[in-house]
Amino acid sequence: MTGGGGRGRTALFGTGVLLGLVAEQVVLFSVPLLIFQETGDLSVLGLAFALEWLPGLLAFPFAGLLADRDGGPRLFSRVNVLRATVLTVVLAICAMMPSWTTATLMVSAVCMSLLMAPVRLSVEKGVLLLAEGERIPRMQSLVQNMELLAMAIGPGLGLAAALAVGKLWLLAIAAALFVVSALCWLPLPRGERQLSTGSVASTLGELCLGWRLLTSNRPVVLLVSVNFAINLAFATALSVNVAVITGVFGAPESSFALLNMLVGVTGLVNLLIVPRLLDRFDVKSLGVFGFVVLTAALLGLALAPTYGVYATAYVAALMGVAYFNVFNRTQRVRVIPADHLGKVMGPFYLLNTLSYPVGGLLIAVAGTSVGPQRLVGVLAVVLGLYGLLVLPLTIRGFALAIAAQEKPERLAEVIAD
Repeated sequence: MTGGGGRGRTALFGTGVLLGLVAEQVVLFSVPLLIFQETGDLSVLGLAFALEWLPGLLAFPFAGLLADRDGGPRLFSRVNVLRATVLTVVLAICAMMPSWTTATLMVSAVCMSLLMAPVRLSVEKGVLLLAEGERIPRMQSLVQNMELLAMAIGPGLGLAAALAVGKLWLLAIAAALFVVSALCWLPLPRGERQLSTGSVASTLGELCLGWRLLTSNRPVVLLVSVNFAINLAFATALSVNVAVITGVFGAPESSFALLNMLVGVTGLVNLLIVPRLLDRFDVKSLGVFGFVVLTAALLGLALAPTYGVYATAYVAALMGVAYFNVFNRTQRVRVIPADHLGKVMGPFYLLNTLSYPVGGLLIAVAGTSVGPQRLVGVLAVVLGLYGLLVLPLTIRGFALAIAAQEKPERLAEVIAD
């Protein structure tokens, strides 16, 4: 994994991830604006957000099996081509039948949700194909910062293209980016393909194995619960973002794009500083810092009186998520058997992703009566209290599990700490 070949593969890996995420951000920029523009209804926006994530709950466990059987890169490329095909069909329907726009976009959200799952699991497998040992945190940091960087490029590209050709045609741009993303991963090494009979009994057996490996791994179970709490609070804030910015604060649509571009700029900063931070601090410290920043920033979103304060808090929240996810992504792959990573991460993502439709439904049910900012504030307080109790147990659980894998004497040191 060193030398020019290793750097070249890492560059292709990162570029493929980035372009796929930029395509997702272009879709996330255009679809909420199109739906809110068509309906002006916050509850419809929340329902659309819930529909976007619900199918992924069913898809993740099966996507994990596919990723383990395939090895990662093949699946990544094929599914991104399929995502491009879906967007092309949606664009054609919306262009020819404008009255079907809202319904078509909501159906497309279901399709894209189903196809997102195998891409996420392919990236998990791809990290382990290109990195091992101490390089894993840096590779996971690369993935996390590609997500933030995509938040800068995606909305910026979306805003510029929307002004030039209209919001609907952003779907064509996203489709093209998905295709290029697929091409970037074609030269990457293929993981070993796992033979399977493909029978119902065999598939059910593998699904059950993934759940057993997950539920028997105490630190991973604790991490799932912390992630769920984080995602629920953050998903609620994310699902009302466009409504708060353009509705509560009366800011123009360009402010929505600018906000996400600012988040992306922080991704560039993190890309430079996280490797240096990892030289001085361990992933545990980075995770705790990220959690504290995230919780405080969510409270800032709830209390923000102006767009400027809201934007500052939103950028801080995304940075908090980025730092916490270096801990999150690094520790979980250290205690999950590599051959069964997909089987375990499928249920892991399912439980995490469950928070997104729950957040969307909360907004659909209570967003108007309670108020989106107040609801985010309540969830931020709950998140802070839960993290105060469970995060220390999670950190210690990982320390014990990792030490047990390394050396018995190291485990004794951790227990004594």
